[in-house]
Amino acid sequence: MDTLLESFRMFQWQYIVMWAIGGLLIYLAIKKDMEPALLLPMGFGAILVNLPQSGAITQVIDGVVEEGFLSVLFDAGISNELFPLLLFIGIGAMIDFTPLLSNPKLMIFGAAAQFGIFFTLLMALLFGFELNDAASIAIIGAADGPTSIFVANFLKSNYIGAIVVVAYSYMALVPIVQPPVIRAITTKKERRIRMEYSASEVSKTTKILFPIIITVIVGLVARRSVALIGALMFGNLIRECGVLDNLSETAQKTLANLITLFLGITVATRMQWEQFLNANTLIILLLGLVAFVFDTVGGVMIAKLFNLFLKKKINPMIGAAGISAFPMSARVVNKMGLQEDNQNFLLMHAVGVNVSGQIASVIAGGLILGLFG
Repeated sequence: MDTLLESFRMFQWQYIVMWAIGGLLIYLAIKKDMEPALLLPMGFGAILVNLPQSGAITQVIDGVVEEGFLSVLFDAGISNELFPLLLFIGIGAMIDFTPLLSNPKLMIFGAAAQFGIFFTLLMALLFGFELNDAASIAIIGAADGPTSIFVANFLKSNYIGAIVVVAYSYMALVPIVQPPVIRAITTKKERRIRMEYSASEVSKTTKILFPIIITVIVGLVARRSVALIGALMFGNLIRECGVLDNLSETAQKTLANLITLFLGITVATRMQWEQFLNANTLIILLLGLVAFVFDTVGGVMIAKLFNLFLKKKINPMIGAAGISAFPMSARVVNKMGLQEDNQNFLLMHAVGVNVSGQIASVIAGGLILGLFG
C-alpha cells in the first residue's frame, strides 16, 4: 500500500505522454508492420522505463540502489557498441554484393547519397546543438540504425533515444518519404529510361576476396570505421565462403533478430520523459527528415550529372537507392520504374546502388567519428 501511494505521489502527466508514444510505436509495429522487430520492443521499453519506480533502470534492494535489468543490458551491449556490431554481422550475412560487383561504378551513387549527412550536420549546428550531438543527429542520414546507435553512443550524445527512434522510423517510412522527392527532381522522360541488366559472372573467389579487400581499404582510409565495416564484411564472408552455411543462416535470422530485440528494449533506457520530452526531440524529427530528403536528392542529382556526359543514359532514380535502407529503397525505385513503364525493370541496378550505400554509410559514420570523436 505504501509503495502504491508513493507511485501516485511521484506520478506526472509526462508519463502518460510517453505511454502514448510507446503505444504508437507498438501500433506501428503490429498494425503497419513498420520495423516490428525493433519498434515493438522499443515501444514496450518506453512504457516500462516511464513507470514510477519500475526498477527497470534502477532498483532499491535492502536500501542499496542497484542497476535495473535494462541498465545492465545497456552497459553490456550499447555502451561498448557490442549490440550494433553483432547486428552488423547479421546484416552482412544477408547482403549479396553480386549486383555491385557486376557493375562497380554503382558505388559512386552510394557515396553521393550520403550528402544528407553532412548537410544535416550543418543544419543541426545552426539550430544550436553541441558538436557531438549535431554529428550524432546527422548520422540519421545514413539510413542505418546500427550506425546511428554506434555513432551516437560513441559521441556520448544526449539525444540517443530520440536519434534512434527517428532513424528507424524514417527507415520504415522510406516508401512514403522517397517517391515524392524523386518525382520532384526528375522528369517523366528520365523516370522512363530503361537500363539493361547483363549479369556478368562473378566468381566465387571475387565474392570471397571482396569483403576482405574492402575491410583493408576502409581501415586504411577511415580507421574509425574498422569495427563497423569489419563486422559487416565478416558477416558477408561467412555468407560467401561456402563452408559455413549453417552459421550464415544463424547470423541472418537468429542472431540478427535476437540482437534487434535487445537493441530495441535497451535503447528505451534513453527514452525516459526527462530526456525525451523536449523541443529538441521535435527538431531532431525535422532534421531526420531533412537528412533523408537530401540523401535522396544527392544520389539522384549525381546520376543526372552523369547523364550529361553519357551516351547510354542512366535512370536517375537508381541514385535514390544509395541510402542505406536495404532493401526497401531498391524496391521503391523498382516500383516507381514499373509505374512509369511496366517493362522498366530497375531492381538489380537499384540493389547494386543500395548495397553500395550500406558500405558508404558505414564509411561516412567512420569519417564523422574521425572528425568529431
